[in-house]
Amino acid sequence: MGNKVVRDNFEWVYTDQPHSDRRKEILAKYPQIKNLMGPDPQLKWTVSCMVLVQVLCCYLVRDLSWKWLFFWSYAFGGVINHSLTLAIHDISHNVAFGNKSARWNRLFGMFANLPIGVPYSTSFKKYHIDHHRYLGGDSLDVDIPTDFEGHFFCTPTRKIIWIIIQPLLYVLRPLYVNPKPVTHMEVMNAVVQFSFDLVIYSLWGLKPIVYLIAGSILSMGFHPISGHFIAEHYMFLKGYETYSYYGPLNLLTFNVGYHMEHHDFPSIPGSKLPEVRRIAAEYYDTLPYHTSWGRVLWDFIFCKELGPFSRVKRECELAKKD
Repeated sequence: MGNKVVRDNFEWVYTDQPHSDRRKEILAKYPQIKNLMGPDPQLKWTVSCMVLVQVLCCYLVRDLSWKWLFFWSYAFGGVINHSLTLAIHDISHNVAFGNKSARWNRLFGMFANLPIGVPYSTSFKKYHIDHHRYLGGDSLDVDIPTDFEGHFFCTPTRKIIWIIIQPLLYVLRPLYVNPKPVTHMEVMNAVVQFSFDLVIYSLWGLKPIVYLIAGSILSMGFHPISGHFIAEHYMFLKGYETYSYYGPLNLLTFNVGYHMEHHDFPSIPGSKLPEVRRIAAEYYDTLPYHTSWGRVLWDFIFCKELGPFSRVKRECELAKKD
C-alpha cells in the first residue's frame, strides 16, 4: 500500500472521528437501516450452545496428556473462547436483550464469560464505551498502545512477542492509561467466574481449568483469529483509521470483521452488519478493507512501516477538560 512512512510516533489528527458523520449521511439516504437496530434473538441461543460445548469439553479433556490438552486448547477451545469474547463485545452493545434490558445483557455477558476462565465481560463493557465515544482519544481509548509499546516493539521479533502478549497488555494497559474504580458489577463478575472455575475443578480437576484459560490466552495472542485486533484500527493506509475484514472467519467471530459498519452503527447486531454493507454499498466498497487476517499479521510483523505506533490518535474534549 502507498503513502507509508517509518513511524516513531502516532498519527495525530485534529478532526473528529469519521463514523458519526457517515452514520448521519447513511441514515438520511437509507432510513430503513434503523430497522436493523435492536436485539438479535438468535444470539443468546448461539452463545448458550457455545458455553455448553466448552463445559462438555471440560469433561472430555480431564484425562488428556498435557501435550494434547494444549493442542486442543489452541486449535478448538481457544477458537470458541475467542469467539465468546466477541459475543461479549456484541452483548456489551445490548444486542442480546435490547437497550431496555441492560441488566439482563450484563448478566448474560457474565454467562458468556464462563468458559473464558477469568472475569472479563463487565470490565470490557466499562472501557469499550470509551473506545466508541472517543475513538483514538489520548488517555481515553485504551485500545491505543502506549508510547513504550510503540518504541520497544518495533522489530519483527519484538512485534511477534507483542502479539503473543496481547492478552496481558489488554489487562494492564487500562490500569496505566485510564484507570477507573472497580464497580460492584465487576465484583459480581469475578465471584460468578471463580465460582464456576471452582465447580469445574471440583468435578474434573485442574486440566479443564488449564484447557479453558490456556485457550483464552493462546487464541488472543499469536492466532489467526487475533488478526482482527490489528486489522480493525491499525493504519495500513494513511488517513484511514478503521478497516473492515470481509472473509470467512467472520462466520466464527460474530461478524466482528465488519468493523467500519459496526462503528457507524454500534447498536446493530453483528449478524445484521452485512446487510448494512449491502444497503449502503457505495459508502463501504470504496474504502480500504482486509480479506485475510493472516495476511494482516504477516504484514504487521514484517513491514517496517507498521507497528504499535500505526494508530490514529486525537485529543478529545473530555481529555482536555481533565
